[in-house]
Amino acid sequence: MPLVCGIKFRGTGKVYFFAPGDLTDLRIDDHVIVETARGREMGQVAAEIHEVDEADIVGQLKPIVRRATTSDLLDGQRYQRQEAEAVEKCKEQVERFGLPMKVVSAEYSYDGSRLTFFFTSEQRVDFRELVRELARIFRVRIELRQIGVRDEAKSVGGIGKCGRPICCATWLNDFCPVSIRMAKQQDLPLSPMEISGLCGRLLCCLGYENDYYQSVKGRFPKVGKVVATPLGQAKVIGVSALRETVRLLFEDGSTTELTADELAGRVPIRQGDAAELDDAQTQAMEEAFGADADAGNGHGPRRAGERVTTPASSAAPAQGAEDASTGSRGRGRSDRPSSAQGAGTGGTQCGGDQASEQGAASTGSTSGRSRRRRPRRPRGERAAQGQQEASAAPAQTPSEGEPSAQPSRRRPRRRRSRKPSTGQSGTPSEA
Repeated sequence: MPLVCGIKFRGTGKVYFFAPGDLTDLRIDDHVIVETARGREMGQVAAEIHEVDEADIVGQLKPIVRRATTSDLLDGQRYQRQEAEAVEKCKEQVERFGLPMKVVSAEYSYDGSRLTFFFTSEQRVDFRELVRELARIFRVRIELRQIGVRDEAKSVGGIGKCGRPICCATWLNDFCPVSIRMAKQQDLPLSPMEISGLCGRLLCCLGYENDYYQSVKGRFPKVGKVVATPLGQAKVIGVSALRETVRLLFEDGSTTELTADELAGRVPIRQGDAAELDDAQTQAMEEAFGADADAGNGHGPRRAGERVTTPASSAAPAQGAEDASTGSRGRGRSDRPSSAQGAGTGGTQCGGDQASEQGAASTGSTSGRSRRRRPRRPRGERAAQGQQEASAAPAQTPSEGEPSAQPSRRRPRRRRSRKPSTGQSGTPSEA
């Protein structure tokens, strides 16, 4: 097996294997000069010399040229301080040429012979003119490399939703594939604002605990399935991966939580925990069947959306019916005398009928039942009937505090001149 030494470059990138050659005394954090496909670069030892299988080596194994000298380290720091200025100049040229690209960062080689710009773009960019202009400005070899949004967040850095620096900028060396299935597996909200990172992609930390959730939920049946338990047939209404239990709903409305061994019958069911769960069964039953228990009104559980008549609501239609029989249904008061007691003219009787019709319409809208409107009788018959009812009714004196009977007022749109109506005898009614 070949001997290799792990080397990493700027930032928290991947660890690459190089052949140590004669340098057998390398230690971690030592700076060395290595040969790469892009030329010589300065790296840092991340893993000491050790043996690996040939299958772990990708491509040709490059050698470590030498140790980095003090002059190499000073030159690297000097060129590193010029990278921010190089980014600003590159942005000016990008704006000048009108290219659809965003310059993220720049990186000098340790000896200043090569300058690499990293940018992001949603489409292919023809930057040949830009490269020639940058080479004329900096007088070095120019390279432009397109990166993704995850690499951009790794280069820029920031604070994540957990309140700590993002993983890719601190210790994460490689990006693992993350899917929306992981968020569903962990019962997380599927809102993009909740499960997305600073890069706009799914959070990398979704993959940290996915294996645990997958192994725990694999031991329980799926939610909504009816299973046979030691306590009888039950429906699965929830699985808690943190407590490693399943919540079951039985036919009598009771719920309980069982572990995988208790569900399979391998261990006896804990009676103490089942007694403690009885206090929280109502909420679970409401979530499963949409039930609602009306305590104190004698109705018991009812389905979601079912209308229950309370004593107050049941008294309203009876009061409206009583008002309709006395002619004061439009006012909605049972102590108000009927319009027939104060009716003296045909116009007054007409106003009373109009008020009763308005009250019937309003009461019908509140009770939820539509009533058929009675046909209007001739004006003479209504006036005669009003006189007969007024003469037949005994004279009543309003008591103290009781409102006196007043003729109903007409609507403004009804105000127009009318001829006095006549009774059955043909004589005008008294005012």
